[in-house]
Amino acid sequence: MIDTKNLRSQIEKIDTLPTIPSTLRKLLSVIEDPKVSLSDIGSFISNDPVLTSRVIKVVNSPIYGFPGRISSVNQALILLGLNVVKGMLLGVSVFEAMKKTMEGLWEHSIGCAVTSKIIGTKKGLADIEELSVAGILHDIGKVAMGLKFLDEYKGLIKKAIDKNVLLIDLEKELFFVTHSETGAWIGQRWNFPKSLIEILEYHHKPQLSKNYAIQTAVVHLADILVRAKGFGFAGDYLIPTINPIAWQRVGLSKDELKEVIAEMEDSLAESGEFNLEDD
Repeated sequence: MIDTKNLRSQIEKIDTLPTIPSTLRKLLSVIEDPKVSLSDIGSFISNDPVLTSRVIKVVNSPIYGFPGRISSVNQALILLGLNVVKGMLLGVSVFEAMKKTMEGLWEHSIGCAVTSKIIGTKKGLADIEELSVAGILHDIGKVAMGLKFLDEYKGLIKKAIDKNVLLIDLEKELFFVTHSETGAWIGQRWNFPKSLIEILEYHHKPQLSKNYAIQTAVVHLADILVRAKGFGFAGDYLIPTINPIAWQRVGLSKDELKEVIAEMEDSLAESGEFNLEDD
């Protein structure tokens, strides 16, 4: 029986679970410090050869798409900045947890990161790398719920597939909250930037986003486009309707949408070959 009354405190203590990867547990103790610096994070990464390898892979992947190969952690830190690096590290560190929770969720998250960046670039938005981070982490609430309530959550995924319904609707029925809300709780607990917390909370209800409305709308649209392409797996096989307010806020013309989809297809093909597993 799920104790919904104390659900938030259970989710926020997700880092205490024995199933949490040790790298993630150590990382959280670093990034939860509001005074943490790029130097602190650089030292943390450099002391972990596996994490160093994964960071270099991600920075050189289609998710960020920097021209030329980045060969060192210090290069990555200088280019990306503190907020992006913190988000990227979380994405890399929850990779194992994503695979345990839902096969295909990591691929879906990469697809959303890449597509968010393409749309944001097309519309001339600032902080494109932060949009990529939001794409990687937009479903982190699913990871938290899946780790805390593994059997129940796997049951919801099966039911969503069998009954051909949206997973988010089943989450609401069982937990009385959705992964959007639990993702925002996690974001607050782990000191995410306010922009990222808002995107996590409203990527399925972008009309409610007030302070980062366009960014939230971009991730909302990217999520649905990636689902429509069948790249990765987000927990069900339905394609949600694009919110009309979000569509209006992003403001893609028909020609721009065609260009986004063409770029997206090329990038997703590259992303499909991107493997975070250690060589």
